[in-house]
Amino acid sequence: MKRIRPFLAAWLLFAVALPAAAANFLWEVKSVTNRIYLFGTVHAAKQEWYPLPQVVEDAYADSAVLVVEADVTDKAGMEKAAPAMMYVPPDNLKAHVDGDDYERFRKLLPRYKLPEPAVVQMKPFMAVSLLVFSEWARLGYLPSIGIDSYFIHKAKADLKPIVEIEGVDVQMHLMDSLTDAEQRDIFRGNLKALEMGLAGEQITGMVNAWQAGDPNLMLEVARRYNDLVPGAQEFEDKFVWSRHDSMMKKIEGYLNDSRDRHFVAVGSLHLAGPRGLVELLRKRGYIVRQL
Repeated sequence: MKRIRPFLAAWLLFAVALPAAAANFLWEVKSVTNRIYLFGTVHAAKQEWYPLPQVVEDAYADSAVLVVEADVTDKAGMEKAAPAMMYVPPDNLKAHVDGDDYERFRKLLPRYKLPEPAVVQMKPFMAVSLLVFSEWARLGYLPSIGIDSYFIHKAKADLKPIVEIEGVDVQMHLMDSLTDAEQRDIFRGNLKALEMGLAGEQITGMVNAWQAGDPNLMLEVARRYNDLVPGAQEFEDKFVWSRHDSMMKKIEGYLNDSRDRHFVAVGSLHLAGPRGLVELLRKRGYIVRQL
């Protein structure tokens, strides 16, 4: 491990130093009767990223409908989904994770200025995810101005219809389907990533891959993280690749059963590699071109 980490850090620093490619994390997908745009997002951002590259803004403007994974600005929907993320008192986080892991978690809270009472009712997945998003914020990438939120607010201002390819309920059901053992594994693995700086390295690599429009680099960053963090591969399988069958049905509907042009914005990893939506669409005979 001591030899691997310096290599990983050096590799990521080299990747960040690479000049940005002309491509964006944006694809045009054509069927016989229609076409859509498929855009990979990151869920946290910096204000100076906006407006996005002109080709991305033009693709959005050329589309009649915005499609997102879920409307993250829907406060009522998020409140409705709260039971999937929280324990009902007197049950709490301490009762569902190992004592040593809870102490490791508690020691990380001051780094992110999070008071223990604010997180102790959260389920393990949600509690450690809050730390990960706090790490994004610590590095200057704010979830409150993520790419998804940017397009949702833009579509509402433009009176453009917004369609959820999944919705908050579907995503919360996926979180709620985690077993206690899976919750503990995800909790422990992410604690290790935060303690060792692997989470920050992954964030840097993902942002670089997104800015370069490089799905291969995005997949490589994910693979290296999975190699070093126990349980990460299983988490990725469940929370990324397992969702693609239902996403593909919706996307093919936009391509073949609708006259409207759709701008589909989903997390960037969903578009990368042989199991990604881009290659799945290409294999089904659609004309796919990166912009």
